[in-house]
Amino acid sequence: MGKVVLVTGAARQLGSRFVWRIQRDPEVDRVIAVDAVAPGHQLGDADFVRADIRQPAIARVLAEHSVDTVVHLDVSAKAVGTGGRTTVKETNVIGTMQLLGACQKAPSVRRLVIKSSTNVYGSAPRDPAVFTETTPPKSLPSGGFAKDVVEVEGYVRGFARRRPDVAVCVLRFANILGPKADSPLADYLSLPVLPTVFGYDPRLQFVHEDDVVDVLGIASREPRRGTLNSGTFNIAGDGVLLLSQCSRRLGRPTMPLLLPAVTWVGQALRTVGMTDFSPEQIRLLTHGRVVSTVQMRETLGFHPRFSTAETFAEFARSQGPGLLPPEAVGRAVDRLAAMPFAGAAGDVPGITGAGDTHPTPSAR
Repeated sequence: MGKVVLVTGAARQLGSRFVWRIQRDPEVDRVIAVDAVAPGHQLGDADFVRADIRQPAIARVLAEHSVDTVVHLDVSAKAVGTGGRTTVKETNVIGTMQLLGACQKAPSVRRLVIKSSTNVYGSAPRDPAVFTETTPPKSLPSGGFAKDVVEVEGYVRGFARRRPDVAVCVLRFANILGPKADSPLADYLSLPVLPTVFGYDPRLQFVHEDDVVDVLGIASREPRRGTLNSGTFNIAGDGVLLLSQCSRRLGRPTMPLLLPAVTWVGQALRTVGMTDFSPEQIRLLTHGRVVSTVQMRETLGFHPRFSTAETFAEFARSQGPGLLPPEAVGRAVDRLAAMPFAGAAGDVPGITGAGDTHPTPSAR
């Protein structure tokens, strides 16, 4: 008998892609796709079960199908359909608690994979240049999706202590982008004009959605020789990009605002439903975040096909032309950088240059 894999969040684009991918694994006999809403796309030969992981019924699904591998992808910053922030938080936190409780009681479960996020590190002015998996955050997230993933990981650690026989893999993904990316940051980067925090040019990392599917496949199987896929791993593409570089490559002008004004604009954008410009995203667009991927390569044995820059290029191509040609945006930024007041700001520690001509630091 082959493995029986249960995948949560199957109605989401990423979840459905992984369901298709895991069906091709010769070691997998059956795939159980679970979500509270029916997917708007085909799932191949997978068995779809409409179930809300916030309800105790998920335990019955595990038992009925003798599931041995659980891949929990229903941890997200955006709701499926018309659900709001309350629904998202309940699914992330309460849903994870129910799922872990069901896994704890299911003797057949032997492997658990959790989709997490580098949001657990937060974004603060005194952050280290690069976070490793063991670096504590300088300031714990106080709300939003970042707080959700902190709570989720706390419950996962408790589960791992209670079920030491289960191999647990937590994947902390950097910002996921690609042609079909669906996230608050992707929505922000799709705006015709990008509101930014005056005086800051944060460093950002991205991971391609194709690489996300690939690494989930590695985490859900038995480890290859010389690797270990149990533990916590940062997942990101090589290198970093400055927010100003992103705007140039998209051909979208930026609108630098003082921090209070950015907060107000964020509230307005949320009200009209254009993007979830949350306080945690504002902190990311102020201070940035970079993580080390050494363990991803040396322990997990995963090497992304796309760098941060290549991932962003794929996303930019899917967006079409911006309001201005990238060359025009670049020339405008260069002219601003050459002005006396801009040059003086560049001498202040913590303020990073904005042009593409600056070397991109490595995060490897």
